[in-house]
Amino acid sequence: MVEIFSSLFMGMPIWVWLAFLAIVITILAIDLGLLHGEAHEPTLKESTILAGACMTLGVAFSAVVWWLYYNGFATSLDDDIANAASDSARAWTAWELYLTGWVVEQTLAFDNVFVMAMIFSYFAIPRKYQHRVLFYGILGVIILRAIMIGLGAALIHQFEWILYIFAAFLVFTGIKMFIMADQEPDIANNPILKYMRRHMRITDKVHGEKFFVHEPDPKTGKIVRWATPLFVALVLIEFADLIFAVDSVPAIFAITQDPFIVYTSNIFAILGLRSLYFVLAAMVHRFHYLKYALSLVLVYVGGKVFVQQFIGKIDPAISLTVTIAILLGGILLSLWKTRNDPPAAKTALAE
Repeated sequence: MVEIFSSLFMGMPIWVWLAFLAIVITILAIDLGLLHGEAHEPTLKESTILAGACMTLGVAFSAVVWWLYYNGFATSLDDDIANAASDSARAWTAWELYLTGWVVEQTLAFDNVFVMAMIFSYFAIPRKYQHRVLFYGILGVIILRAIMIGLGAALIHQFEWILYIFAAFLVFTGIKMFIMADQEPDIANNPILKYMRRHMRITDKVHGEKFFVHEPDPKTGKIVRWATPLFVALVLIEFADLIFAVDSVPAIFAITQDPFIVYTSNIFAILGLRSLYFVLAAMVHRFHYLKYALSLVLVYVGGKVFVQQFIGKIDPAISLTVTIAILLGGILLSLWKTRNDPPAAKTALAE
């Protein structure tokens, strides 16, 4: 297994991985140190600039992907890339697969915005403290996605038929998402929340940016450690990310089996969406039909794996075009259908 992981991740030079991690760490350091060194409510302008910068970096990284594969730095496990007829064809194929993965992961992660908004509203977390939860949440996502993608790549590398299991799961998930698009998550009955309430002391109110505080036990009067709603929200968001990863990781592997493209497109998509959270949270109700579009994308991505066995490989450019068309259609339909809807009710998100 060690040899498998080594071959998977050393297919790209170690300096490339280190450079990518350095970029991610720099983005997070700027976000926390310069923009959110002191707790404050993010303004729309600030959030829009940061979100735009992160999304621009995500798209711009596709040029880096093109350059890396054009110069032959990678030993790709993706057949479309490895069997390309020329350096240029290899680079453009990698570029198309990265952008397709980035678009799919970006939009799949959008559904997570709704869940995060529900969690913050349920615990009445003020906007100025929400960023701290999202920041530490992204650290967990970076590690979690690396583990899941590493395991997924290793399994596919050893057992190619696993990809068909992933594809079937995507089709099933897409159909289920289409049927249950109107259902909202029940935070109060979340099993993780129930477990935490049974096994932890949790305060009733938020204590600034603190995840834990020391207060008297009402029964004994002894000073004990209590978790705050901020910590509980962080745990629930991390578990929500885990659930979404179960959908998104198979989705990206159905697009490409190249670990570098899979991981980088995942992380840039998540960075971009977390930055967009404060821009989108107040208008998430305007994107209701995007869930239906997402379900169709999952069915398309999963179904493509099976269809290709009969008609041959589908050009990555076609997949990118179809994916963008479906998602753009869902966004435009949502905005048109909700054009006369009143603004969303004021919640803890706007406090």
